[in-house]
Amino acid sequence: MNRSNIPIPDVSRVELGQYDSVRTHVRQRVCDEVRKLERRIEILKLTQAPHAEIMISAYERMIERKRGFLRNWDM
Repeated sequence: MNRSNIPIPDVSRVELGQYDSVRTHVRQRVCDEVRKLERRIEILKLTQAPHAEIMISAYERMIERKRGFLRNWDM
């Protein structure tokens, strides 16, 4: 089969909710990432690292974005 004849899928129309298994996997993955970030924040709060506050702030923003993603996709 000639490569030029292979149809290219339209990636601009992602249907995240099309399959429950995909939604479950994505939700679990994002929740795991949030938990890891929360643990990192707790560790940073116990250290005297010079830039701990900046890193904590960045992690908190990441957590909020991930939680916003979950809310927007009703996960």
